[in-house]
Parts: sequence; C-alpha cells; structure tokens
Amino acid sequence: MTPKALDGGLAIGSHMSTAGGVDKAPARGASVDCTAMQIFVKNNQRWEGPPITDEAAEAYRRELARTNIPPDAVFAHTCYLINLASTKEDLVRKSVAALEDELNRCDKLGVPGLVMHPGAHLGQGRDAGIAQIARLCREIFARTTDNRTRLLFETTVGTGTNIGGEFEDLRDILDAIDMEPRTGVCLDTCHIFAAGYDIREKKPYENTMLKFSEIIGFERLRAVHLNDSKFGLGERKDRHEHIGQGHIGVEGFRLLLNDARFAKVPMALETPKDKDMTEDRANLEVLRGLIGKKTPAR
Repeated sequence: MTPKALDGGLAIGSHMSTAGGVDKAPARGASVDCTAMQIFVKNNQRWEGPPITDEAAEAYRRELARTNIPPDAVFAHTCYLINLASTKEDLVRKSVAALEDELNRCDKLGVPGLVMHPGAHLGQGRDAGIAQIARLCREIFARTTDNRTRLLFETTVGTGTNIGGEFEDLRDILDAIDMEPRTGVCLDTCHIFAAGYDIREKKPYENTMLKFSEIIGFERLRAVHLNDSKFGLGERKDRHEHIGQGHIGVEGFRLLLNDARFAKVPMALETPKDKDMTEDRANLEVLRGLIGKKTPAR
C-alpha cells in the first residue's frame, strides 16, 4: 500500500524530529505512515545552526524517495525566536538573518513551504507591526530572488500583542508584501479555535471557512496544522491536545478532512508526542478513520 492510498489521496502526517540529521526525518515519518511531514531545518530555539551540507541535502532527498513521502507534502517551521514585528533593533536584526538563513536551508532541501508565526508588535500597534513585517520580508525576498520556498504565515491565538489572531491580520500582511509567489498561509486548527473561530459542528464550521475564503482565500492556503485544543472557544490559549480529546472534538476534523478545499493541502499534527511515536500513530488512526466518513462523528 502506498502512502497516498493509505490516506485516500490526502497528505497527512506529523512533525518529525531531525535529530541526527535532516535525512533522518523521512524514516521517522514512514514509521507512522506519514504522507506529509513538518520538520525544523535547524534547532528551533537557537538563532544559528551548522550548515546543511550538499551531502546531507542529497541524503534527505534520497530518503524521501525511499519512503514515498512526496517532497511537495513536506513543510518546515521556523525557529521560535523570530519576531519581525519587534520594536527591539537587535532582535529584528537577528530575526531577519535567521529567517533568510532558514529560507535558504529549505530551498537547498527542496522544501516548498516555511511556516512562521507573524510576530508580536510589542506595543507599536498592529498596523505598524504589519507594515514592518511586510517591509522586512520584501527586503529578504529581494536578496533571495532564486529561492523557491514560500513563507507561510501561521494563524495564531492572538494573545497579547501577537499578530495573526484574526484572518484580517494575515490578509493584510500578504497584501502589504504583495509577492504572491513567495508567500502563503498555514491554518492551525487549535489556534483559530482558541482565537474564536468555531469549527465544532457543520454550521459554525461552514461560517468559519466562509470567512477564511472571503478574507484570506483558499488559494493562499499551503499547509495545515491538525491540533485539538485543551482550552475552549475564544480563550486565546495555545495548548494543543490529541485529536478528539480536546474542545474541538472529532467532528470538526471530520468536516475538514472531507472538505474538498483542503484536498491538496499537506497537513501535519503538532499534538503531544512520546519518543516511540505511539501518540502520533493513535492520532493519525483517528484522522484516517474520518476520511470519507459522511455522517457526523460521535
């Protein structure tokens, strides 16, 4: 059975560790039958990291081919230190350098999308933060004209001064950058739910996706994080839960997995994880059981 057949044509997987080298991630993904995968391309808590060698990049591509994980179903996530909307000059300088480096790492590997939290404006205001993000991204893109990796802005819970808790935030960032071939969006189910967008039942799900379609547009959607939420609707707390064990529940995921607008978008879990990936297997089994299921999940 090929991975694509396993997931009914959908690309579904989980975030996979690159410990020991980026080429180790595909085998880990294959061990839980991933048909999509998210990775880090360097340490997610450090500004810098050792370069990806030509040999490591070739080994990564070779492992993807061996494990039948489609290269276009893999996306990366930036380190968590980056904040392009910051008011602190040193942090902005480091953020720009780190983002440019990670985009180049992704391009070297052939990873088509790099997910990033938009950033926190730290009191300068939403509009000023968005303008700064857009200006810095355009500068980075001008220095990386041959780079094929899209920068994917992630929906957030919108706590504090963090940008991305409203669909309008991402729309305004993309419009301000105005470089469609270089940008896109990653939708996180836990984040949008915690930000107040209900997806638990058919009617609210349809209302939320109508808003997403009208404000951002599904043509900009390039990746999805599949996470249940430990906290309730609109509580603005970013705490991921196993699929069906949180406040979203399995029905929200059934609706999404059977929504044709998501059919070609790679999706990855960011749920709690143990070393032997038993929890990944359990979450993926729940998701796969919802594919093609036409009646509400109970």
